[in-house]
Amino acid sequence: MQRDGGAGATAARIEADWLKAPELQAVFDALERDGDTARVVGGAVRNTLLGLAVTDIDVSTTAEPQTVMERARAAGLKAVPTGFEHGTVTVVSAGVPFEVTTLREDVETHGRHATVRFGRDWQHDAERRDFTMNALYADRRGMVHDPVGGLPDLAARRVRFIGTARHRIAEDYLRILRFFRFHAQYGEGDLDPDGMAAVTELRDGLDGLSAERIGMEMRKLVAAPRAVSTLREMERAGIIAHVLAMRGGLEPFAALRALDTIAPEAREPGLALAVLSDGGEADLDQTADHLRLSNAERKRMKAAHAASAAVAAWRSAGLTRVPERRLKEQLYREGRAAAVDGLLYAWANVGAPADDPFFAEALEGLRRLDVPVFPLTGRDLLAAGIAPGREVGARLARAEAAWIESGFALSGDDLLAAAMTE
Repeated sequence: MQRDGGAGATAARIEADWLKAPELQAVFDALERDGDTARVVGGAVRNTLLGLAVTDIDVSTTAEPQTVMERARAAGLKAVPTGFEHGTVTVVSAGVPFEVTTLREDVETHGRHATVRFGRDWQHDAERRDFTMNALYADRRGMVHDPVGGLPDLAARRVRFIGTARHRIAEDYLRILRFFRFHAQYGEGDLDPDGMAAVTELRDGLDGLSAERIGMEMRKLVAAPRAVSTLREMERAGIIAHVLAMRGGLEPFAALRALDTIAPEAREPGLALAVLSDGGEADLDQTADHLRLSNAERKRMKAAHAASAAVAAWRSAGLTRVPERRLKEQLYREGRAAAVDGLLYAWANVGAPADDPFFAEALEGLRRLDVPVFPLTGRDLLAAGIAPGREVGARLARAEAAWIESGFALSGDDLLAAAMTE
């Protein structure tokens, strides 16, 4: 480790393809003029040091927003003032967007956001961030600057607030959920005790946050690798009651996430939140409303809940394995995605292990079998001479029932012939 300019800071060097990419280097070229500097900050640096994928690259700079706009455009780059009042400009280089934010210092905090002013001090910019592992900066040569001791915490997989935890939380109460979410995603071992004491003391501050902000954090948290143990800690700290009504509870959720290795769907937020909140369709709606989930997520929750009923009925009937015909019927009625979700939902609710033959064989069948397509349409009946009206629907319904009963073996011609003789 080398010493860096910040008090008590250390530095290391990283090698990464994203850092050497011409599109990012062009951004550095545009910004680093007339004494200004720029560094990549946060997730890209953190994830590279952890050996994880990098998806977004954020840049901090001493240049003020208007200067960023002017220099980017002068260099032939697109500049969009996406958060200009907060110091953020999106610079698009070779089609790749980079969020470029001017260094900031907090002037006043309000519990949900802060009044800031632009600055040139990297130490001050770091000190206004949330966790030490998120206040790591890398210059264009890969030198990592660590003003607040993030590298030791990252090595220990420890999520620790910068400075005094209570002060960081009072600046934005969403940091309570971010503390748990980052631990679930990156942490190991016990949660930081100072952080735990602070989030427990200040948990009522969550009640003043918007549902959208809470929903964004909960989506990410339930999908994280250590979501189960982290949610248990949140429940013990009295945090869960402020953000989620758990009708289903942690045990079904734990059983669902135990299926991660064989079913990646178990990490999908819609399914995970459905299992946590399940007390019936009304509770699913309540959760979707409370977290401002999308219509697609709400639909997925309800579809999984509905599809699980058939699986529960198979289990209750004492079946040791699910006949292929029933699997095909489930695929036909629910579609593959909902059929798989419903199976996992039911699997979690009974707490069966990942190697349970009943569920494991059913999952394999739902993935392997083709989704049946009903080979007869109303147009076929009309073309054959059936008069338009209710009779068309009635004959189609009888044909569909016969097709399902045959194990989906009857052809369209067979069904049309039968329909015409009724």
